[in-house]
Amino acid sequence: MEHFITSYLRQVRDKNDWLYEGQHGFRPEYSCESQVITVCQDIADSLDNGEGIDAIIVDFSKAFDLVPHGRLLMKITNSGVDSRVVVCVKEFLYDRTQRVRVGGQLSKEVIVTSGVPQGSVLSPLLILTYVNYIWRNIE
Repeated sequence: MEHFITSYLRQVRDKNDWLYEGQHGFRPEYSCESQVITVCQDIADSLDNGEGIDAIIVDFSKAFDLVPHGRLLMKITNSGVDSRVVVCVKEFLYDRTQRVRVGGQLSKEVIVTSGVPQGSVLSPLLILTYVNYIWRNIE
C-alpha cells in the first residue's frame, strides 16, 4: 500500500509541478552530487557576473522524527491529492506506538505524535511535501 500511495503522490507532484526545483534530496535523478554541482555553478555564475552571493544552508536534523502530523496532512490536502489518499496517509501516521528496549527491559508503549516512520518508502516523499514551501520564504 505504501508503494501505491508513493507512486500516486509522485504522479500528483509531477502533474501539478509543485515540488521546488532546487530540491535534490529524495528525488529520482537527483542526488547530493547534483545539489553540489548546482550550487557551485550558481556561485560561479554570480562571481562571473559580479553579483553578490547570499547562502542559507539548512540541515533538517531529526527530520523523520519531527514532522507534525496535522500540518503535514494539511499540506498534502492543499496540494490537490485525492481525499481518499489523504485518509490513507492519516491512517498510516496516526495511532502508531513505540517502545524502547535497553538490555532486556522494554519501556511502556507510547503513542507517536509526530514524525514519519524511518525505512518506509513513503516517508521521504512525506518529508519533501512538508518542507517543500520553505523556499518561498527564503528566495
